[in-house]
Amino acid sequence: MRQPWIHKPLTDGIFILAPAFFVSLLVIIFHDAFRVIEDQYSFYTWLFLIVFIDVAHVYATLFKTYFVPEAFKARRTLLLVLPLVCFLIGMLLFSFGSTVFWSCLAYIAVYHFIRQQYGFMRLYSLLETKTKWTVFFDNLFIYTATVYPMLYWFLSSPRAFTWFTEHDFFRVENSFALEVLGWIYGFILLFYVLRTAFQTYQQKFFNLPKNAIIVGTFLSWYLGIVHYNNDLIFTLLNVVAHGIPYMALIYLNEIHLKKSRTSGIVAFAKGGKGWLVFIGVLLLIAFSEEYLWEVLVWQEHFSSASLDMAQWQIIIVPLLTVPQFTHYLLDGFIWKSNK
Repeated sequence: MRQPWIHKPLTDGIFILAPAFFVSLLVIIFHDAFRVIEDQYSFYTWLFLIVFIDVAHVYATLFKTYFVPEAFKARRTLLLVLPLVCFLIGMLLFSFGSTVFWSCLAYIAVYHFIRQQYGFMRLYSLLETKTKWTVFFDNLFIYTATVYPMLYWFLSSPRAFTWFTEHDFFRVENSFALEVLGWIYGFILLFYVLRTAFQTYQQKFFNLPKNAIIVGTFLSWYLGIVHYNNDLIFTLLNVVAHGIPYMALIYLNEIHLKKSRTSGIVAFAKGGKGWLVFIGVLLLIAFSEEYLWEVLVWQEHFSSASLDMAQWQIIIVPLLTVPQFTHYLLDGFIWKSNK
């Protein structure tokens, strides 16, 4: 059996598999230095991690949907209606208060992050012979790697980081539940190692990318949420391990490898230096959106004293969230054929 690379070992390795391991290694080696970086260079870390990776990866979906004429035509109703639905739901949630709005969005975001890891695992399992037990155990491992850290977050003492805002998640401190869950987590992790070793010996084959996704997920989610209690470390592990692989998947699978004729921006992105067009478009749109957030809502890094938009927040916040909200929901439709 050959390794189920999406593109090539080098590109898959660098842009999809390595980010979780690379950032985890940086965190392990330089975790004390990150506190200094967080305090002294917050603007640049915000610009790089939040704007140029986290926000930018949301717009990568455009290159699989709205920027592709045949894809847009095939899902025209969904692609036109879903953003409107997201806006109306956002306004409804915000009418109950900003806490309700951000909390609901945070739970949806967590689900999206978990499902992305599941999706990558499934992509790298396409060539395997599947039985109900192999599928069950693969799902058990990837969901353990993601769900346990979130349960730890919900059940432990307050963490030094947030997803969106301080009160995103319903929390109940319970040390007994944490201890039980910790033992279950450790047992499943040990079982994964032993089962994988036995399968490799029995089949004389080791699915490198699939297991790299599983191990990288175990490592990055545990370090970012459970082991280290630091906002920058959490953001670094959370954003880099999620955003860069997603952007790489879109470019490699939906632009670089597509043989069909394309037009518009996607056609430019397919050229020899097309990746520069792809990245440039994402960074431009991401910075534009985040600039609006800063001026109209947050006013932390950029602000305008002449603008008082407080009374319009029920419209502005849901509207600015539409791309992100749509991305979370749309991903549940556009990748189904790959699962």
